[in-house]
Amino acid sequence: MIRRYIYKKIENKLFKGKIIIITGARQVGKTTLLKQLMKDMTNTLWLNGDELQVQNLFGNASSDRLLSEFKGYKVVIIDEAQRISDIGLRLKLIADSDSDIQVIATGSSAFELANKVNEPLTGRKWEYQMYPLSFGEMAEHHGKLKELRLLPQRIVYGYYPEVVTSDGNEVEILKLLTDAYLYKDILSWENIKHPDKLQTLLRALAYQVGSQVSFNELSQMCSLDSKTVERYITLLEQCYIIFRLPSYSRNLRHELKSSRKIYFYDNGIRNALIADFNAPETRQDIGALWENFVIAERMKSNEYYQRWANRYFWRTKQQQEVDYIEEYDGKLHAYEVKWNPKTKARVTKTFTAAYPGSDFNVITPDNIADFLLPD
Repeated sequence: MIRRYIYKKIENKLFKGKIIIITGARQVGKTTLLKQLMKDMTNTLWLNGDELQVQNLFGNASSDRLLSEFKGYKVVIIDEAQRISDIGLRLKLIADSDSDIQVIATGSSAFELANKVNEPLTGRKWEYQMYPLSFGEMAEHHGKLKELRLLPQRIVYGYYPEVVTSDGNEVEILKLLTDAYLYKDILSWENIKHPDKLQTLLRALAYQVGSQVSFNELSQMCSLDSKTVERYITLLEQCYIIFRLPSYSRNLRHELKSSRKIYFYDNGIRNALIADFNAPETRQDIGALWENFVIAERMKSNEYYQRWANRYFWRTKQQQEVDYIEEYDGKLHAYEVKWNPKTKARVTKTFTAAYPGSDFNVITPDNIADFLLPD
């Protein structure tokens, strides 16, 4: 299956004189995408930054040395480029040369790769983030109605490509993914001596999806100090496992101004961490699970369909809440997320009084396609 949205974006940037950077968690399909893009190009060089030989190649090489190594190739692809020391400076040498070689670098760690390429490659790169598969991509692949019928399965097992294409082996694959593979980068470049505490933190976050997160509470649960908890959470974000949703606050003194919720990029990873693959209709946490699914899929949808919006939740000290808010074109769009379409939901009068003119909608399985697919 070709992932058309990001495929077209990258295809349109080939041979335009800039380095192409593709980031995203391990196993989301970066290499597969590039193989599809390069299927008709025979003069492509593939390098893996995890290999010592490749790391040594880029060691202290000059632009002339690198270009001589790449002579005869039209495209050079460097997987897991964050593993290579000073990769940004080496890529800058190539970008500043007169070579017409197209270099594409991928990375599974935003922290390491960004630190290494952002400053050296300012103005010299195109950068794209890849997610697990999305509702929109699968709806395009086999039809909206079929994907809607598969919602219960997606909510439990998620959208990692190998999970989606391995019917009957979802649990085994998710276990492999969550047994330290997804956070391999954190364990290596942060030299974490007790990965069990990282696992404990991830499980705690999994149980708190849809709730406000307190670093102090998490520190007590994980026997870590709060600064270490915050640092680990930042690292998990930079490895594309979790993401934060900040609180919205503009008008009211009793609004929560510095709170945050944390969601997982993929429901299957979240469920694997707590070892719960029960069907949605039997789960006590279905509300949180559906909320994670909706907000993560909306994030992908906005990216692929180029809807530019700021994202928040809203809550007061009196526990009045709006699950999800988008801000764009000078207007607020508020959403309540409900698994049961029959559940009645209304936005609190405190919110409508503070932000008159805001839109309000309830997102359920009945209208999720309208929320995620283009108009």
